Amino acid sequence: MDVTDVSLSEQLCFSVYQANHLFNQFYQKALKDFDLTYPQYLVLLALWEKDGQSVRDLAGTLGIGSNTLTPMLKRMETMGWLTRTRPDNDQRRLIISLTVQGLNERQAIGTALANCIQEPADLDDGSYKEMLTVNKRLISLLKDMVD
Repeated sequence: MDVTDVSLSEQLCFSVYQANHLFNQFYQKALKDFDLTYPQYLVLLALWEKDGQSVRDLAGTLGIGSNTLTPMLKRMETMGWLTRTRPDNDQRRLIISLTVQGLNERQAIGTALANCIQEPADLDDGSYKEMLTVNKRLISLLKDMVD
């Protein structure tokens, strides 16, 4: 396919860009009551899956640099979502753990997201899984191209 002859609205990269922008808007609306941003929500998701991660591991899981992650973690610690501690046996490492607030708000955040999704979405489980599979394939292809 010759992408130079394809209009902007027919560019896959622009479609993904628009979807990303809309996801951010969706999550901004859904997380407003918790004073969380979408990237902060992703941190919580990663910690709900595996609490007590090092900054390095968390950055790897999220696919972002620790220089981007560190200021976000500091803000989240100030807000009471998590703690940042250095183990006695290795002062170079920084371990990120959920606070009681971070653990207890999981259900409320999930409910808020579900309520936002149920309003307009006509998306059944099969369609969701299909889109996720296609997106994972796209990510894999792009990783192969940039590595």
